[in-house]
Amino acid sequence: MNKDTHDGIIYAAAAFIMWGLLPVYWKALEEVPALELLCNRIVWSLFFVGILLSCKKRWAEVRSALADKKGKILLSTSSILIGINWFVYIWAVNHSHVVDTSMGYYMTPLMNALLGFIFMKERLSRMQAAAITLATCGVIYSIIDYGHVPYIALTLAVSFAFYGLVRKVMKVESLPGLFVETAVLAPVSAGYLIWLAFSGEISIHKIGLLDNILLLGAGAATSLPLIFFAHGARRLRLVTLGMMQYIAPTLALMLGVFVFGEPFNFARLVTFAFIWSGIAIYIADGLSKNLKAVSNLSN
Repeated sequence: MNKDTHDGIIYAAAAFIMWGLLPVYWKALEEVPALELLCNRIVWSLFFVGILLSCKKRWAEVRSALADKKGKILLSTSSILIGINWFVYIWAVNHSHVVDTSMGYYMTPLMNALLGFIFMKERLSRMQAAAITLATCGVIYSIIDYGHVPYIALTLAVSFAFYGLVRKVMKVESLPGLFVETAVLAPVSAGYLIWLAFSGEISIHKIGLLDNILLLGAGAATSLPLIFFAHGARRLRLVTLGMMQYIAPTLALMLGVFVFGEPFNFARLVTFAFIWSGIAIYIADGLSKNLKAVSNLSN
């Protein structure tokens, strides 16, 4: 293993572990309403990313992204998508639906493949189609058993998959892109926090010092995994990165069941079994393609 690969694995693992443990962070702030927590996350992410951009002298990338009219529209769209994703995730964690968030992020790679087929005209292999079909069967079983759509998991998967699609079209680096996205959402978020302050409903006066520190740290908790992920992605093959991404939902699932005591009955096991089977096929397909590519290069 060369140094780049070794470093890439460390960076990527750090990113996915941080994402997987994020429910612990938001659970510590469950006294704060989800919308207020989201607004704090947006505002403090803007400040934190702004400091990083200044340290790295990367403001030119932000100006370049804003100079493109199409880029501004796409960034506004990605801002809305990530805002929806963040809100649903925070709300779900603080209302004891961590297992549902895990299901959503297990489904996201399969949703990515489906969107690539629909919008980017990417070829969908038979194995990928089988993987998506199995995940769909899991969702259908969940609907039949519970009598309603698993809206949390689907909202997270769909919003993040569409976010990834928009960011792929934009081709803007994660840090400057995140700054613009939070900048788009920051005026409304800051306005809401100011309104809460004047109405006496803001949580900073109701929670302890540690919780207030955690609120301020929401920007770092949001940005650091993205930075680590970017460093890891540059050093690893996509197939390696693709397999490692399941660290995060696996950790979230374990937290939901074993730490937060959320139910995991037979019906949920069946739903997850369908999704896990789809993921196994999806990974096997990626490994097969990678081995063929390596074989062709060696020949």
